[in-house]
Amino acid sequence: MLHFFKTLSVQRSGWLLLLISALALEGTALYFQYGMGLQPCVMCIYERVALFGIAFAGIIGLIAPRFLIMRVLALIVAFLSAVKGLFISIKHVDYQLHPAPWNQCSYLPEFPQTLPLDQWFPVLFHPTGSCSDEVWSWLGLSMAQWIVVIFAVYLLIFLFVLISQFKRVEIHRSRRLFK
Repeated sequence: MLHFFKTLSVQRSGWLLLLISALALEGTALYFQYGMGLQPCVMCIYERVALFGIAFAGIIGLIAPRFLIMRVLALIVAFLSAVKGLFISIKHVDYQLHPAPWNQCSYLPEFPQTLPLDQWFPVLFHPTGSCSDEVWSWLGLSMAQWIVVIFAVYLLIFLFVLISQFKRVEIHRSRRLFK
């Protein structure tokens, strides 16, 4: 199994798959927002930022996957984004399961002044909903609970890929049609 993850990490196809999966999830979020009319809350916006961090890691990995430094940099960005996204989504689920006046998220995002994403890209990062509202569910899980599952799966995959970096695998650089 580690051989599979190591081989995937040194090829562009693995990083492209990561990028496509993160962008597909972002596209799904935008469909829920604009197609179905579901309003994102502040925690949803923060989860989007974490997903964009994973997509950015996919771009870093696409640049030069055979170079260890680029691979490790991409893995660090992906791993940290998945950890942050997991913590945010767990807190989001807590807001939904235990709504109370003292257990609420703010209505305005708290981005750094040097990176006001909600002002630069309000289409993507402007929250209009409440964190305690459960507006969609599938198979008995709310959207926030599905996001916990998604970030947990990403985190497990990144952990396996990170561990696999210590495995020695011979990569074939040239592919001949006839030997």
